[in-house]
Amino acid sequence: MLNTLNGGSPARGMKVIGVTGTNGKTTTCFLIHRMLHEAGYKVGLMTTVGYGVGDNIKPQVDHMTNVPVPKLIKRLKEIQGEGAEWLVMEVTSHALAQHRDWGIPYSVAVLTNITHEHLDYHGTFDNYVAAKRMLFEKTNRNKKGLRTGVVNADDPSAAKFTSAIKSSTTYGIKAGELKAKGIELSAGGVKYKAVVGDESYAINCHLPGRFNVYNSLAAVGVGRALGLDKAQIERGIAALEAVQGRMTTIHSRKGFDVVVDFAHSPDALENVLKASKEMAKGRVLLVFGATGDRDKSKRPVMGQAAVKNADLIFLTDDETYTENPELIRQAVYKGISEAGGETKTTMVGDRLEAIKAAIAAAKPGDVIVLTGMGHLPSRNMGGKEEPWNEIQIARDLLQ
Repeated sequence: MLNTLNGGSPARGMKVIGVTGTNGKTTTCFLIHRMLHEAGYKVGLMTTVGYGVGDNIKPQVDHMTNVPVPKLIKRLKEIQGEGAEWLVMEVTSHALAQHRDWGIPYSVAVLTNITHEHLDYHGTFDNYVAAKRMLFEKTNRNKKGLRTGVVNADDPSAAKFTSAIKSSTTYGIKAGELKAKGIELSAGGVKYKAVVGDESYAINCHLPGRFNVYNSLAAVGVGRALGLDKAQIERGIAALEAVQGRMTTIHSRKGFDVVVDFAHSPDALENVLKASKEMAKGRVLLVFGATGDRDKSKRPVMGQAAVKNADLIFLTDDETYTENPELIRQAVYKGISEAGGETKTTMVGDRLEAIKAAIAAAKPGDVIVLTGMGHLPSRNMGGKEEPWNEIQIARDLLQ
């Protein structure tokens, strides 16, 4: 238990913002962290991509968002030792269900969305939602914290989260107290007005895709809950240029782009492909696979999402862990076949060769989307780690 080690959790000296949901957690954390940093606060960050304080963010090399308790304690001590007043922390359903965040004094809980994911572990969607809801229940029990929630009102499960906490604010495009209006989408990001009552915020977020309207709206909601003024919120959102492995775009001299993204759920895959369609002047070419030893039920659903949103598909390996890679690909291909996408799909087991094939097929104006690996520095293939930096691989191949 975290609060029984070394005299209590090192996080007890900080105010903690916990962010949970299926997709968008990492980006939302980076947006909130940057907003508070620009407002002059000393802010820690713990996410799938990296951890640290202020501009000193170290890469997260573990293949998990919330590390085991001993390593968590060590990192919390590092962050506290650098004088952090706030900590923005990505919190997964696994960590909540296993109490790997025991003793963390959450002041604010954020919900990005809830979609199909991790049912191999939780068993049912209701169990998955219940695990996520624990973040709001824990925040509500913090006697010294703000005890407030920031919830995506467009998500069908929103009421289960607002009902778990003392006070909350809701956001969305269709519903919510805080709404995005006049949305403009481009390859350079998203622009819109965040409106609540008589107040309006001019949001210029440099991260492309409609889903980043939601991610940045969540950050606006947090900023308001913490009492930041209009200028601090607007400046803070605009200050974040990119998040490693999240819609990372590499330009080719041949006139097409390559987008590297961590998307590994059906909803995330669809969001990234839709955003890439908005960027593309030509076709969208997708290189993707599914992860071994993970929720098998989502594999055909990912195949269907690929057919619906991509013009050409290169089905390949992701991380196999201990599973047979051919069986993983066949499970994804089942969804591709059911959606009628056989003619636009090529199966290439070797991921490097699949990326090369997509680059060879690309024409000016196209966008190649590489999903599943994102920021990761290695792949687990057959239970063994091997070096793999997809962003650098793409850059090297485009030279």
